[in-house]
Amino acid sequence: MVASWLGLENKTIIVTGGASGIGKHISNVLANVGAQVIVSDLNVTTGDVEENGAYHVQTDVTKKESVESLVHHVVEKFGTIHGLVNNAGVNLPRLLVDFRGEKPEYELNEKDFDFMINVNVKGLFLTTQAVVREFLKNKSGVIVNISSEAGMEGSNGQSVYSATKGAVNGFTRSWAKELGSRHIRVVGVAPGINEKTGLTTDAYNEALAYTRGTTVDGLGTDYSKAIPLGRPGKLDDIGNLVAYLLSNRADYITGTTVNITGGKSRG
Repeated sequence: MVASWLGLENKTIIVTGGASGIGKHISNVLANVGAQVIVSDLNVTTGDVEENGAYHVQTDVTKKESVESLVHHVVEKFGTIHGLVNNAGVNLPRLLVDFRGEKPEYELNEKDFDFMINVNVKGLFLTTQAVVREFLKNKSGVIVNISSEAGMEGSNGQSVYSATKGAVNGFTRSWAKELGSRHIRVVGVAPGINEKTGLTTDAYNEALAYTRGTTVDGLGTDYSKAIPLGRPGKLDDIGNLVAYLLSNRADYITGTTVNITGGKSRG
């Protein structure tokens, strides 16, 4: 029998926020190449199993006890953990100051700030720390942090989201240096403009439009001009990259964040 090119068969991989959006596509790609996917998400029921074999564990990544329970549950049921995809994230478009004075609800406040920081930064830290304790027992493991083009370039009306993704990039570089000697790799993936995920709400579009001084209809972009490859990214493009980075084929890649933006932003 010839082994598959990626060699991810039966590898236990946790995907946070894996029940919808980009995380759902990452989970599907990994399951399709034979991995045992653990969908860690606030909106699932522990013990449910999808048709592709993905196993659900309800988790609140902002709560240390919830994350530690996730890791304990996965190790008890599947024996170990080989990979972690830190995908869970939130984004609320907000202006630093509502200088037009028309929509104070779209000006940054502490509640919205704390929400984004808790999920995107604290949640990633808590999950990674808990999983790395298991990796150390195995003397191996791979962490893929889902960042964003906004973390590289900044984004109008999304300063806190951009800052959280900048923090993700900093974690990626720093943890790679800390953990490399323990044969643990840490890499990032930074998507840009992608096909619709089904998660974007009317409320989100209204907030983004206001923060950018346009209308909801005005948010549309001519991708043939904005993106060198002439199209938005496919969600499976992201899933394919994540699968590669988790595999031993990427064994010498660590401490870097890979842009997947069709040439739109810096690498």
